[in-house]
Amino acid sequence: MDFIVDLAINFWQWTVVIILILIGFVASIFDGQGEKRVGFKYSEMPHMKPVKIETADKGFWKAIWMWLLGVRKWEICDNFYFSLNGEEYVIPKGFQFDGASVPKFLAMWLSPTGVLLMGGLVHDYGYKYGTLLKRDSTVIGPQSQKWMDQLFRDICIEQNGFKLLNYLAYWALRVAGFVAWNGHRKHDPN
Repeated sequence: MDFIVDLAINFWQWTVVIILILIGFVASIFDGQGEKRVGFKYSEMPHMKPVKIETADKGFWKAIWMWLLGVRKWEICDNFYFSLNGEEYVIPKGFQFDGASVPKFLAMWLSPTGVLLMGGLVHDYGYKYGTLLKRDSTVIGPQSQKWMDQLFRDICIEQNGFKLLNYLAYWALRVAGFVAWNGHRKHDPN
C-alpha cells in the first residue's frame, strides 16, 4: 500500500488525471452521455492550417518565452458552416483562433484541437466579435460572455459527451475568461 501511495505522490499529475477520469466515469453512469442542447450540426470538419509561430529575430529570451508560453494559432481555410437549433451560421475563411484555450501544462492530456475543438472554434469567434455570424451575413446581435461560455459547454457536450470535462472547462472560462473577453471588447467600435 505504501508503494502505491508513494507512486501517487511522485506522479501527482497522473494521479489527478486518473481521479478525474474515474469521477467522469461515475458521473456518466448516472447522467448518460450526449444530449441535444443547442442542436449543433455541421456537414464537414473545418479546414484549418497552422499559423507560423514567429520566433526568428526576436532575440534569445523573447524566443524562449514564445517557445515555452506561445500558443499555436490556426486559420480557417474555407468558410465553416454550422447550425444551432436549425439556424445556419458561418465562421469565415481567414479567421484565426487557438483551439480550446488549454493551459500548456494540461495540453499533454487535452489537445487544444482535440475533443474541445468545435466548441472552441465557435466560442473563440464569439469571444472575438461578441456575436455569431449567420450564413446570410447578418449577426445575431451582441451576446454576453456567459452566453458564449454556455454555448461552448453545450456544443462540447453534444460533440464529445464528456460532461465532467466540459463543465470543468466551462467553469475555467467563467473564472478566467473575462481576460480574453475584455481584451476583445477594448477593440469593439463604440
